Amino acid sequence: MAKAIEIKHMSMEQFYESMALSQFAFQYEKSAAELEQSREQFETEPAVRYAAYVDHKFAAQATVLELQTYIGGKAFAMGGLAGVATWPEYRRQGLVAKLLVQSLQEMKAKGQVISFLHPFAFDFYRKFGWEIYTEHKAYIIKSELLPKRIPYEGHIERFSGKYSLLSAIYQTYASKYNGSLVRTELWWKYRISKRKPGQIALYYDKSGETCGYLIYEVKNKRLTVHELIYLNEESRTALWSFIAQHDSMIDDVTITVPSDDLLPYQLPNPRIGQETIPYFMARIVDAEAFVDGYDFNSSNSDDHIPIQLSDEHAPWNNGSYLLQIDASGKASLRRLDENHRKEDVIKLDIGSFTTMLLGYLRPVQLAHLTRIDGDKAMIKRLQDRIPERITYLPDFF
Repeated sequence: MAKAIEIKHMSMEQFYESMALSQFAFQYEKSAAELEQSREQFETEPAVRYAAYVDHKFAAQATVLELQTYIGGKAFAMGGLAGVATWPEYRRQGLVAKLLVQSLQEMKAKGQVISFLHPFAFDFYRKFGWEIYTEHKAYIIKSELLPKRIPYEGHIERFSGKYSLLSAIYQTYASKYNGSLVRTELWWKYRISKRKPGQIALYYDKSGETCGYLIYEVKNKRLTVHELIYLNEESRTALWSFIAQHDSMIDDVTITVPSDDLLPYQLPNPRIGQETIPYFMARIVDAEAFVDGYDFNSSNSDDHIPIQLSDEHAPWNNGSYLLQIDASGKASLRRLDENHRKEDVIKLDIGSFTTMLLGYLRPVQLAHLTRIDGDKAMIKRLQDRIPERITYLPDFF
């Protein structure tokens, strides 16, 4: 007999059922006080929470956080997929697929043109259109290999006030990257304060302007940098000099940094521990709306590039388009009829389209990997119109 499957929006009534599954699936345990904090967050944080029921029993769940991300220095509405979990007895029954498809439909309806997630398995989410869009570097630096301490004209103060002062510095820094979050006051309250505990140090330049900060903690002779944010080279070197002031009490420093970080090049001895870590995935939810808000490179002339986009799980994206980019860089996707010459079309899936426009991989690279098919000159022309930007996400959800 077929089982009855139903997808519902969760409310506070399902909070404890949801927390029981989360704690089991992600292998942690919350105290009564922590549960009360989570209950407040569940009720307050902007999100849509889904539950899958099988024969009226709570079987699986997912959350879509209502977020914004910087792309090309502009804020785009983003659905942050998180907390996807299924009780073992209901796994491999297609429940997560149903949750993902419904979440995509509702994200599109709400104007969330792109979605991010942290995968438990990259291949699994690739099947649904998400693709890796960012990575970061992780350093382990022995204390004797830290950057040299140098004099700086400004000064550093320990900080314990409201996050609003940090937020202004962060937003200026984050907007330089594609795929960083626009952090709200609630995000600082619920996410940063819990995931990045410890000391906060602010750097003021000689005119008294704040232009960098450090969130870190020292435990068991290791200094862990949770966040190193700077607006110029002066603040970067000052904050690293401040870190080096801890050399007598630590054995090493750990830190994650954007993929374009050049610290090893600036060290007297660059033989530090380094690892590149694939991190989050992204997928465009609404291709036409995304392109409408996206800024391409300017040029001397307009471009008209035929694209055949495949998207199995968001059929509104599936089909043939003309990508029209004017000289200023503004663009639109217009659907083509079936009679268009197929040999002129660039063919790619929604995951490749996403990672290409975010800047993680360039169109020519994707063509080498056979993730894009089409005329080489046309692919190169498309690449010339896509801005080169580094992707980075210093957050987790």
